[in-house]
Amino acid sequence: MTRVCLVGSEDVNLRYELLSRETSRDALATYDLDEPFANSIAVDTVSLGAAVSLLNDLNWYLVRFVAHAFVRDPSIDPDEWLSRDLASAVRDGRLDPDETDEYVAVFGVDGDRLVEPMYVSRVDGGLPEYDLRDVDETVVVRLTAAEFDAG
Repeated sequence: MTRVCLVGSEDVNLRYELLSRETSRDALATYDLDEPFANSIAVDTVSLGAAVSLLNDLNWYLVRFVAHAFVRDPSIDPDEWLSRDLASAVRDGRLDPDETDEYVAVFGVDGDRLVEPMYVSRVDGGLPEYDLRDVDETVVVRLTAAEFDAG
């Protein structure tokens, strides 16, 4: 199963915004909604293609209410997420799945809330420790080169 996670912008209640509107509510109706982080919604889809299609269907809402959209496909990595742009590039065949691990954003998890990301590139396959603040755990999100440069 490929998982999609949407993290709401700080000034909105993501669940309310997505479920109070008919189009987004209909797009999410067939999924079991989960909340892995504060102000987030996660769903399991059947494939990377289905995950990217769902994100495309929700694009109007993502632009307005979502700070981050992540996709985790176990065939690429069971623990690390892909950014929406990276997931799209892999799905469209513009990037090989084996070439997705160089640039990452490492988010801290403080309680149940994602906190500021640390943008890093892998050195000899490893990542530096998250050092922006004390956190309970971290979440690694793979990025495109353009997203990394913009970070």
